[in-house]
Amino acid sequence: MKRILVTGAAGQLGLTLQELAPDYPTLIFEFKSHHNLDITSENEVDRIFADLGYDYCINCAAYTNVEEAERNPQEAFAVNANGVKNLAKACLKKNVVLVHISTDYVFDGTKKSPYLPNDKPNPINEYGKSKLLGEQYIQEILKQYYIVRTSWLYSKKYGSNFYKTILEKAKHGLQIKVTDLQMGCPTEANSLVQFVIDKLVFNSPTYGIYHHTDDKAMTWFDFAKKILFDNGLENET
Repeated sequence: MKRILVTGAAGQLGLTLQELAPDYPTLIFEFKSHHNLDITSENEVDRIFADLGYDYCINCAAYTNVEEAERNPQEAFAVNANGVKNLAKACLKKNVVLVHISTDYVFDGTKKSPYLPNDKPNPINEYGKSKLLGEQYIQEILKQYYIVRTSWLYSKKYGSNFYKTILEKAKHGLQIKVTDLQMGCPTEANSLVQFVIDKLVFNSPTYGIYHHTDDKAMTWFDFAKKILFDNGLENET
């Protein structure tokens, strides 16, 4: 049986992993939230890795507030770069495979076709820069790693995200204004969890960078319309 450490267990992706964990009875998960594992502390990370022998570490811990990262970049870099560096160093010491969740924000968004894993990153904000630096630390330190870039991640149940915000506004009859200028691929947390476990942990493909999103590209406006339609609320606003 494989033993898996999951960091950032209180976020929308970590909570989704906890919900789906019983579907994988051959895996032993240990979930750590920020309250019992601060990845920005190298001592805390080393202590956790010293306790048990892990086969994988799935890093769901991240500073994800894009706008706040512009105002407080040091906080974003502490988690998304230095925290990831701490995990990578611990994984190296203990021979653990690191699965790190990254983002399409490492790109500038100017490409007219879907980004591929080997495309050159060019982040245009502090959040994207912090996530890219975390990726670079992993690649410098480890050989056994999976970096999984995703986009517009949301959960229908957990966390604060675009999906839940649109639904809540519609249910309360509030006006909804959404841009139609930006394209992306909304990705449900369940889909990302299944990719990580089914494709990476169980199949153990070649180490490196992978992209995973749900299939359909759309604007934020299109996504909002889809959310309302799927919930029978298209006439609420």
